[in-house]
Amino acid sequence: MSLSRSVRHSRRVLLKTGPFFLGSWALAACRPRFTESSLRTTEPLASAQNLPATPACGDAPTPPQTSGPFYRLNSPERTSLLEPGFTGTPIMLTGQVLSTNCQPIAGAALEFWHTNAQGEYDNSGFTFRGQQFSDAEGRYQLETIAPGIYPGRTRHIHVRIKSETYATLTTQLYFPAEPLNEGDFLYQPELLMSVDNSGERLQAQFNFVLARNV
Repeated sequence: MSLSRSVRHSRRVLLKTGPFFLGSWALAACRPRFTESSLRTTEPLASAQNLPATPACGDAPTPPQTSGPFYRLNSPERTSLLEPGFTGTPIMLTGQVLSTNCQPIAGAALEFWHTNAQGEYDNSGFTFRGQQFSDAEGRYQLETIAPGIYPGRTRHIHVRIKSETYATLTTQLYFPAEPLNEGDFLYQPELLMSVDNSGERLQAQFNFVLARNV
């Protein structure tokens, strides 16, 4: 699919896709089964964009979204979801976990899960599923592939973040310039990643902002 549309970003979008180096309810037509075939991206990715630097944080927390029916407990701890025998468009996602007053949140548990390049979730194992902890500066880094799409949804990555003193955040991240974004019933522009394709793999950035427990 041609991915030429540019995406307009609000101030909150710019906040979440900061300069730091950084569940969905599927329709009945979606394909939850996972196959062991090599993963060839069947839908072309959007043309990545270089987004401008963002202002300082201090805005509202990152918007929550549903975890969807394909979330699984006890995913392995790892910063790379790449495995031998599986291919797709490589992507490195980086960013920080921050408080609403711009303080980094160390030791936050981040869980990531998404489909393979063919739009299928692994519901019997943990392929393209994993968790990690933010470092002393709240930073995280995830090496994976760009997920595929399936009927009813645009391209997205699921995330759940837990911290002792901050409210748990479950949300989803989206890719800019995807034609299916506007038609997706869960899509929010505040959850767009900043994506750059000028290197050998896609470089994506997103900063999560958590609210304190009340």
